[in-house]
Amino acid sequence: MMDSKAPYALTATDGAARLGTLTTAHGTVPTPTFMAVGTHGAVRACQPSEVEAAGVDIVLANTYHLACRPGIEHIEEVGGLHAFMGWEGPILTDSGGYQALSLSHLSTISDEGIVFVSPYDGSKLFLSPEDAVQLQERYGSDIIMCLDHPALFGSSDAAILATMHRTHAWAARSIAAHRSGTGLLFGIVQGGYAAATRKESAEALAALPFDGLAIGGLSVGEPHELMIELTRTVTDAIPATTARYFMGLGSDRELLALIAQGVDMFDCVAPTRLARHGVAYTPHGTITLKQARFRTDHTPLVEGCPCPACTTCTRSYLRHLFNVQDILAHRLVSLHNLTHLARLMADVRTAIGEHRFASFHAERIAMLDEGTPERAVPEATHA
Repeated sequence: MMDSKAPYALTATDGAARLGTLTTAHGTVPTPTFMAVGTHGAVRACQPSEVEAAGVDIVLANTYHLACRPGIEHIEEVGGLHAFMGWEGPILTDSGGYQALSLSHLSTISDEGIVFVSPYDGSKLFLSPEDAVQLQERYGSDIIMCLDHPALFGSSDAAILATMHRTHAWAARSIAAHRSGTGLLFGIVQGGYAAATRKESAEALAALPFDGLAIGGLSVGEPHELMIELTRTVTDAIPATTARYFMGLGSDRELLALIAQGVDMFDCVAPTRLARHGVAYTPHGTITLKQARFRTDHTPLVEGCPCPACTTCTRSYLRHLFNVQDILAHRLVSLHNLTHLARLMADVRTAIGEHRFASFHAERIAMLDEGTPERAVPEATHA
C-alpha cells in the first residue's frame, strides 16, 4: 500500500457521482473509468496499442487463469505481466474468487483457501489468500485484489453469513501477506443481497488499511433495482476518500446508474464478447450487425465515432465480414465497443466536472429508451 500519499484523490462531486484520479505505479487513471478485460493476458482480438487508442486507461487480467496458463514462472521470465502482455499502462488482476462460483464444479472451498481442478489438464491448484496476493505481486500488478468468497443469488442467510465472514478473514490475511512497495491492495465487499449484511461487510472492510474497495457478488442474477439499492448501501458506508470498484458491469444503462450511486471503476467482458457475436454498442442501445436489415446500410456504425470500424467501414461491410466469418469483424467491433465505453466515461467525467451529471444521465437514458431493445446474446458479465 502507498504510505506517503493516498492513491485515490476525489476532485469533484455532483450529487453522489464522483470525479477523481487513481495513482498507480504505471500511471494515473481518471475516474469514473471502464477497464477492458484481458482475462488471459490479452483483450480479445485487440493489440495493446489499439486498446490504448480506444481510450482505455487500465486493463484487467485474472490471477487464477494466468496461474494455470502460462504459469507464473513464464511471466516472470520476461519481466512481469506488463512486459508479457506488451501493455505499459496500469493492470488490475482479479484474485480468482469469482472463479470459485463460475467453476464451482472444479473447485472446493474451505477456510484455508480454494482448491481448483484445472479445466485444461486436470491438475490441482491451491489458492489461499496469501497465495493470491503473492502471485499478483509476482505478476507486477498495479492493483491487487484480495481473494474473496461471493455467495450465489438465492443462497440461504446462513450461507451468506459464512461467505461474508470468510471474506473478512481472508481480507485480514491478505493485508498481512501484502508486501510494501508492491501494487495497491483492494478489498472486496460481500454480504449477499440484504442491506444489513452489505453494510456490515462494507464497514468491516472500510476499517482495514486498503487502498480501495470493490463491490463483489452483485450483477449475478439479482433484480436491477436491488443491485442499485445495495450498491448505494455500500458507497454510503465507506469513506469518500476510498476508490470504489463495481466488479462485472458493462452496459450504458447500468454504468450510468451506478456512477450515480458513487462508483468509480468498472470492468466487464461484454464489449469484446458481444462483439464476437456481431453486437455493437451505440448511444441508442446495442444492434446486431448480422441482421438482414444491415445488408444495404452503407452508413457508419456510429456517426462521429473515431474508432477504426466507424471511420473506415459501413454497417453493410461489417455484416458481410460476420457472414463470411472473417476475424476482422471481431477486431473492428471489439475496438468500437471499447471506444464507445471509453467515450462514455470521458463524457461522464466532463459532466460531473461541470455539475450537470443528472441532466446528462437523463439525456443518455432517453436515447437508450428511444432505441429498439435487443436480446442478442445472453451472457455472463464476469470474466
